[in-house]
Amino acid sequence: MKKLVLSTLFVLQAVFVFAQEKPALTGKVIDAKSQEPLKNVVTTIQSTNQTVLTDFEGNFVFQNLPNGEQTLVVRFNGYLSQTLLLELTEGETLELGNVVLEEDITTEQQLSLVTITESDLGDDNSGSESTSGLLQASRDTYQQAAAFNWGQARFRIRGLDNAYGRTMINGISMNKIYDGRPQWSNWGGLNDATRNQEFTMGTAASDFTFGGALGTQEINTRASHYRPGNRITFSGTNTNYSWRAMGTHVSGLDDKGWAFVVSASRRWADEGQFEGTDYAANSMFASVEKKINDKHSLNFTSIYAQNSRGKSSPNTQEVADLMGVRYNSYWGWQDGKKRNSRDKDIEEPINMLSHYWKINEKTTLNTNVAFQSGSIGNSRIDNQLSNNPDPTYYKNLPSYYLNLHDNAGNWIPNYTQAANAEQYFLSNSQINWNAMYIANQNSADAGKSVYVLYEDRTDDKLWSANSVLNAGISDNISMNASVNFQRLKSNNHQNLLDLMGGSYFLDVDPFFTGDATQSDLNNPDRQVGEGDTYGYNYNLFATTLEAFTQFKFTYNKVDFYLAQTFKRSQYQREGLYRNGIYADNSYGKGDKVIFENFGFKGGLTYKITGRHLLDFNAMYMTAAPTMRNSFSNARLNNNFTPNLESESISSADVSYIIRAPKLKARLTAFGSQIKNSTEISFFYAENIGDTDGDEDSFVSEIVTSVDKQNIGLELGLEYQITSTIKATAAASYGQYIYSDNAKLVTNDDARTIAGLNPIRNFGTNYLKDYKLPGMPQQAYSFGLEYRDPHFWFVSANMNYLADSYLDISNILRTDNFTIDRTTGVSYPGATEESVRELLKQEKFDNFMLFNLIGGKSWRISSKNRNTFGFFASINNLLDIEYKTGGFEQSRKATFVDAQQDNVNGTPAFGPKYFYGYGRTYFVNFYINF
Repeated sequence: MKKLVLSTLFVLQAVFVFAQEKPALTGKVIDAKSQEPLKNVVTTIQSTNQTVLTDFEGNFVFQNLPNGEQTLVVRFNGYLSQTLLLELTEGETLELGNVVLEEDITTEQQLSLVTITESDLGDDNSGSESTSGLLQASRDTYQQAAAFNWGQARFRIRGLDNAYGRTMINGISMNKIYDGRPQWSNWGGLNDATRNQEFTMGTAASDFTFGGALGTQEINTRASHYRPGNRITFSGTNTNYSWRAMGTHVSGLDDKGWAFVVSASRRWADEGQFEGTDYAANSMFASVEKKINDKHSLNFTSIYAQNSRGKSSPNTQEVADLMGVRYNSYWGWQDGKKRNSRDKDIEEPINMLSHYWKINEKTTLNTNVAFQSGSIGNSRIDNQLSNNPDPTYYKNLPSYYLNLHDNAGNWIPNYTQAANAEQYFLSNSQINWNAMYIANQNSADAGKSVYVLYEDRTDDKLWSANSVLNAGISDNISMNASVNFQRLKSNNHQNLLDLMGGSYFLDVDPFFTGDATQSDLNNPDRQVGEGDTYGYNYNLFATTLEAFTQFKFTYNKVDFYLAQTFKRSQYQREGLYRNGIYADNSYGKGDKVIFENFGFKGGLTYKITGRHLLDFNAMYMTAAPTMRNSFSNARLNNNFTPNLESESISSADVSYIIRAPKLKARLTAFGSQIKNSTEISFFYAENIGDTDGDEDSFVSEIVTSVDKQNIGLELGLEYQITSTIKATAAASYGQYIYSDNAKLVTNDDARTIAGLNPIRNFGTNYLKDYKLPGMPQQAYSFGLEYRDPHFWFVSANMNYLADSYLDISNILRTDNFTIDRTTGVSYPGATEESVRELLKQEKFDNFMLFNLIGGKSWRISSKNRNTFGFFASINNLLDIEYKTGGFEQSRKATFVDAQQDNVNGTPAFGPKYFYGYGRTYFVNFYINF
């Protein structure tokens, strides 16, 4: 027994001595200007992926590192990363001393400019925004180019909509259940308060969620994790807003365990870059943490961001030629001021309570409960007369008279009326508010308004709860797990904003007859006033439950992970009005629809050396259709979308990565396949009736079984030429297409009035091999940066963007377009060649954008951390005019009508386009104290 004990002690001593012989590393991270320590800085040994955070004194310690050459990466939000090449010797501790990080004021470039695309400024009724904000704060060269340099041209990473990414605050999803996209304006203007962010690219592992094909963004609002101090900024720009003022105070964790963060900002403009686009936003943030003991902390976060902005109209080429690309038809003069008829107003505060539990040194549990309520409104003019107040109404433009045909189909252009229309339009190119007020005053029924301003309004109440577990199972294995629950009640209705001089508005549709005129048969012929609900009124209910687990394995040469998820989604509609068209299927609660979905993903990183890595990720998942696409016409009835099914999403990527002190590069090949998507749109179309081929209707178009394929290459590269000069390059080459044909049906209210099924089947939608629209499929960037040791820098980059395509009309790519239903044969002249030419997808011109960036910071006092600085940028220096998106109009739904509409070369219902910004500037001044 004594021999056994002695032998065991000898072995343990040998193991201990062996462990002690492995190299160790220590250091301290400090701010370059203030020389003060920085806590919670991420330090990583690349070859092992060992990561430690600096403590309150800025110190970090690594133990048991491999011998030989190693690479240390030091990263911290708001600072330039440091990559250090080290030589570790067996049995020795390498003491680095101070590692100096320099503040990266170019983060203002990403965090101060909320990149609202023209589709968000345009006429959409979605509750979310398609901003390119997913990776704005990332320091990867490619991601930075994608978000900032290319984002102004509506570039999408890997060609994916941001509904395929996940944005979270403290692990709670901020993606709207309605359409899957995040609402960036919910925290817009709170850039200092949302700086603590973590990102993943594509399907890479996330500690918080399974994610999607695009990636994840996690915003952490824990008060003790903010850098203590005060910050005031003032900015000027000529993009969406003109001015911004912001202030932030961070207390840090005091001796009693309290930490506070407060931040507020205002952004405003009488007019943005597009005419009549006013802007006003107020934002406030507060986070309070109480550290109960070493194991438990409570944190309360409150976010309030109110935003109101005027929209900008998409225009046909005819209108752009007459008025210029900055023209906006949505506004008009009233009492000497520009008044926009289509504002978007957002006010959805978030309140969140978080509990942090450090179970032991290797295990933590974070639990959050959040409540979000408020409203989103999109205003427009309601008109009960045949006179459309839109100055670009097709009968107001020359093209209508230049493309006239008689009943026999003969072309009879009226050049005189066309010339008169042009002159009238040039003289009356904006909304005439006074004329509408006069029309209301002269109404045949005293006090009755025939023009009013209303908003399509959504009032949401959303409860969310989640728990996120992070556990170290062993030295090489860790586990992440989370459970997420959401319960949404969404009230959707028309809200009357302005009677425009009248006393009441009659809640009927004068363009129908009989019961069909009534919005609510339970309250027929109702007179409504300002603030009243009318037109449509319904609730949507959604309940989702999601579980996620992930296991990560870390070894000297190989890291890999495996993750899985399950999600259950339930939707239901409750009609609050008994609509006259759908009297038996609009009032009360409809049926429930339930989707159960799952996902699996995995990835592997092979460390060739500490500097060279191979990375592979793959994923397969199914996803429920969004609530927006689950109902065929939610405003009027309880019907679910026909042929509704879950999407299936496959994604994979492989990367070669170089991380050297002077050279950092990533080359990635990626591919994704999305099957069974559903898309719903609304429009007025001609000649889509059932009998005589001459019936016109306002329809909801439902396209199902939509398949998409995105493949391509990404390159991000930066090279430190000298200690002060750096070169960067980024490239994206993709092929984003519809990979198969789809199915198309319409929901036509007129069919219901006639006693028919409102759903009409148009059969195959011929989409295969058309390009996915509205984004460059090729993008290239090259830049040079000079960074002086005295804390000033200047950089320039040029960007080439190519292969962007127009959004095609689906109804035009069905047999309805070519086959005359009255005869069952093709329209005369509808040959394969002529149809192919007419339906050829428009490709936008390629273009190049030049950007300049510069800034400087000063240390105000040697005794404290006070600093002052500014950042400035000029984008599109050469003021290049370019189209960033657009869509074909679907009104001319047959070959004959489309030909006749374009006989003069200027169609009345030609495509409508969005245009990018011209030359823009952004100047930001800040002081830290």
